[in-house]
Amino acid sequence: AKEQSGGRLRVSILGSERHAAWTDGGRELFDCTAQGRIDAFFLSGVQIDGGANINLIGLGDYPQTTKRFSGSFGSAYMYHLIPKVILFTLAHNKKVLVPKVEFISAAGTSEPDVYRPGGPRHMFTNRCVFDFDAPTARFSLVSVHPGESVESIRDNTGFDFDVPDQVPQTPLPDNETLAQIRGPVAAAVGETYPAFANKVFGTQLESATASV
Repeated sequence: AKEQSGGRLRVSILGSERHAAWTDGGRELFDCTAQGRIDAFFLSGVQIDGGANINLIGLGDYPQTTKRFSGSFGSAYMYHLIPKVILFTLAHNKKVLVPKVEFISAAGTSEPDVYRPGGPRHMFTNRCVFDFDAPTARFSLVSVHPGESVESIRDNTGFDFDVPDQVPQTPLPDNETLAQIRGPVAAAVGETYPAFANKVFGTQLESATASV
């Protein structure tokens, strides 16, 4: 979460007692959202459909679901308020990217008379990058990762999407960017969320946190 104060940018790491005067987990996150202090947020779902609706509840006819997931938490609330929500999944296949989710935990779009300052803008997967257009409620392909093609994206996506005449390859991060991610970013994340950081950064975390 961030805010402007006297022309200086202040960053609060949620859950960090050293970086924030107060911290209270989920309630802190929701308060920052309502105050307009969160500009962007990453959100995922066990199912995501072509209208950017996500499912975090389960499979089957609710409430008699055949499989139960972790739950929606505050996804619907934050999806409506945060200006730039970036969807993501590391399982780009037709089981996850479906024509229609079986339960809408958070809706990708709202009726015209509903006040909604926030919503989905992009989706990153392990195969490609999409943009999302709220007025048409459709994804469009922005780039494909190395080793992928428009055809492989279509073969692994359960919904239709728009494709421009030219689809570039997603650029790889340069060495400077990788050094920042594996160094100071890993160290900052690891201080408050060590289990998450170890899973994401692995052995890189040990050398990064040693200098903090």
